[in-house]
Amino acid sequence: MEWIYLVIAGFFEISWAIGLKYSQGFTKILPSILTVIGMIASFYFLSLSLKRLPLGNAYAIWTGIGTVGTVVLGVILFKEPINVMRMSCIVFIVLGIVGLKLISID
Repeated sequence: MEWIYLVIAGFFEISWAIGLKYSQGFTKILPSILTVIGMIASFYFLSLSLKRLPLGNAYAIWTGIGTVGTVVLGVILFKEPINVMRMSCIVFIVLGIVGLKLISID
């Protein structure tokens, strides 16, 4: 169950990171409220996953999910640039996430 909590936390991390962009420095009320809710939910589910998972692995996977998700959504939603080097780095992050999951003892 802790892995499910960690993935949920990662998705909420993506939501609040994207929400920061839409909140325009917390000047837009609805995106700001949704961003804060996403932050709270992300930390809550991360805390649940940490009951059983090693801190280092869980934190790295949580931030990795957030990083990959925000890069992908940044390209889709905000037309951010994408190139081979950027995608290569994202692939390494994904490989790191998978590797940490595979070597985790829980």
